Amino acid sequence: MDPGSSVLLSVALGLVVGSGFVILLVVSARRSERAATIIDPSVPDGVDQVIDAIDSAGVVLDASNNVVKVSPAALAFGLVWNQGLVHPELTEMVDSVRRTGVPVSRDVSLARGPFGDATIHLQVRVARLGSRYLLLLADDRTEAHRLEEVRRDFIANISHELKTPIGAISLLAEALEPASDDPVQVRKFAKRLETEAQRLGRITREIIELSRLQASDVLTGAELVDVDHLVATAIDQNHVQVDARMVTVVSGGEHGAEVFGDEGLLVLALHNLIANAVQYSGEGTRIGVGVRVHEGIVEIAVTDQGVGIPEEDLGRVFERFFRVDQARSRNTGGTGLGLSIVKHVIENHGGDIRVWSQPGHGSTFTIRLPEASHAAAAS
Repeated sequence: MDPGSSVLLSVALGLVVGSGFVILLVVSARRSERAATIIDPSVPDGVDQVIDAIDSAGVVLDASNNVVKVSPAALAFGLVWNQGLVHPELTEMVDSVRRTGVPVSRDVSLARGPFGDATIHLQVRVARLGSRYLLLLADDRTEAHRLEEVRRDFIANISHELKTPIGAISLLAEALEPASDDPVQVRKFAKRLETEAQRLGRITREIIELSRLQASDVLTGAELVDVDHLVATAIDQNHVQVDARMVTVVSGGEHGAEVFGDEGLLVLALHNLIANAVQYSGEGTRIGVGVRVHEGIVEIAVTDQGVGIPEEDLGRVFERFFRVDQARSRNTGGTGLGLSIVKHVIENHGGDIRVWSQPGHGSTFTIRLPEASHAAAAS
């Protein structure tokens, strides 16, 4: 074969082989497109918008339990990490629905994060989404769970606190009859009966007051309250205790401050703070009530030179029935509700209360309320 024919044959062979490779590449590309269409991770139309719009935490999973769509709430709850579900409890629910096809609803308690003891309580529902996907929805029930625990604790505390004076009254009443011929014993038992009856009445009144404050979070009929008059009234209401314990109460600070609110409730709150200060102060000590206005906030601070509060108890002093010194509170007639009432009164007025204390040096409770401006008063 001459050289010219060899060249032509080589060119023709090259064209055939090249055409074959091009055809194979085109076929492979089309097959890849079809495969990508089959395993396309996108969710059905409209699901993206629904997941983004709902308040519930939403997660869409494919056939391999890979997360293909997740809502911000689900990420905030820590339900998803690295395109997968974090908690085995949720994975178990998903597997159950995938096997049976039956939707599953369950209340679960999950760890808030990888460390620490905080938990979240969720109501979770898992169901099929079309033929290939599963939808997991979770609603936060942590606050409802917390309120239920508070309700149970409150009922248990009421039962415990009321049982003591009621039991004492019952025993004293039984002891009166055998001692009827002994005037000294009769007077002694009668005095103790009076003390326990007063304590029972005080607990009942404060429980009713606290329940009323918790039932109404918004003030009705708020009026302009003069803070100077508020402080003077609260101090005057404690003059009997002050004289009995031989302590001195002084007031000072800025004058002319005004706030909006219920004067009776605000007097009650400040009265409770001063009464606590008197109760836990030694004879001959001083209690200060100071007023300060700063950047539209009226601060009323009650400072004592009493026994103080341990640091580990500072976060609990506003809990219902909590007492730092159980024995001292019972001897002085404390119910453990006074500071809880103060907290609710101040929060209902749009303010807050803070506490500083050092054992052996005393405590300072500071009420902070929004100042009533003249413009707001005129309106």
